[in-house]
Amino acid sequence: MSSSRITDEQINDLLTKLQAVLPEAHLRSTDRVSAAKVLQDTCNYIRSLHREVDDLSERLSELLANNDINSAQAAIIRSLLR
Repeated sequence: MSSSRITDEQINDLLTKLQAVLPEAHLRSTDRVSAAKVLQDTCNYIRSLHREVDDLSERLSELLANNDINSAQAAIIRSLLR
């Protein structure tokens, strides 16, 4: 085994860290979850974040295109997007 290969311990540590940032992780018991389950949950979470970003982007575009918004409000929104 070369020194550049990741160890099982490092993989387990990374999976634990990854699982800790998933929103459903706090609902699970402290039992060990398979790496495949953690990775699947992570992919699902990333997809949901992408959908949420797309929805928010669309809503912001609609808001900025709306003539009811004044220039000060539009400037604030644009500054937040930078």
